Amino acid sequence: MELTTVWFLIVGVLLIGYFVLDGFDFGVGIALPFVSKDDTDRRVVINTIGPVWDLNETWLIVAGACLFAAFPEWYATMFAGFYLPLLLILLALILRGVSFEYRHQGNKPQWKAWFDNFIFWGSVLPPLLWGVAFANLINGLPVRAVESGGWIYEGTLFTLLNPYSLLGGVTVLLLCFTHGLVYLALKSEGEVRERARHLAVKVGAVTILAAAGFLVWTIISHLANPNLMLIIVLAALAAVSLIAAWLFNLRSREGWAFASTALTIAFALLTIFAALFPHLMISNIDPAHSMTVVGAASTPKTLQLMTWVAVFTLPFVLAYQAWTFWIFRKRISRKTVLQAAH
Repeated sequence: MELTTVWFLIVGVLLIGYFVLDGFDFGVGIALPFVSKDDTDRRVVINTIGPVWDLNETWLIVAGACLFAAFPEWYATMFAGFYLPLLLILLALILRGVSFEYRHQGNKPQWKAWFDNFIFWGSVLPPLLWGVAFANLINGLPVRAVESGGWIYEGTLFTLLNPYSLLGGVTVLLLCFTHGLVYLALKSEGEVRERARHLAVKVGAVTILAAAGFLVWTIISHLANPNLMLIIVLAALAAVSLIAAWLFNLRSREGWAFASTALTIAFALLTIFAALFPHLMISNIDPAHSMTVVGAASTPKTLQLMTWVAVFTLPFVLAYQAWTFWIFRKRISRKTVLQAAH
């Protein structure tokens, strides 16, 4: 296997890790106003992700750094085309992070209400806009290769807001919401757990319908794709995992439900990567202008060096992540939150 393909897969794995881990963070943030009856409930909800949310976001930083180093042309063109959506994602993540740290610094209800709103909207915008971005990548974008080298994006913000990409954004948003509700049911006790589980049943049903529509539309749009059979298999696995998650949640099997929603996200992203490969950006101006994995990659020596760094560092990152989740594995309840306040 060529190093360019290896690094396409590595970037894909890092993005899967980010959406699986930060995906439930987003879902918990979205669930905050729906499963909380008072400030103690809201503290329970926030504390379920309090020790891990910032660690989960490092996966995005690592994925972005690898993208920049392995595929600089992809990085440059995508950031130029998606400049405003990516800026909004960055601002949303900053507001959400600040809110986690500053919410408890004031005692007035209005102070906490402001930061609760920032947590909610800072959790809604990123998955919605990420979904729009990924859907546009496989749907095709107005990119053109230039004679001097590289690619340029010739569209506008409204080019990105087409029906297919909007459905993709809504699907990712709903999937993260469901993923977060299942995680919240897994990590909490009492009424918060029950509210999260019951809401996950309702949101999960809507997510199944949206995901089915998006996956079928994706398959129909790529009937001529040489990876069609792989796309169909991965899409089917994503659908089965999502339905299994809904059934497990219905039976109060939160651990299995969470594993299933994580697999759903992984298979859904693998479906997108399969539809994209061997391209990084598909041109809807002229297929000849599409950006390929080989054409946008760094030099072989750069990729070789990055491969050795990844081999030695990635196991430590995974081990530290696993250790963190093990340390903070206990459920959160109103009692534990109230005891910690005294």
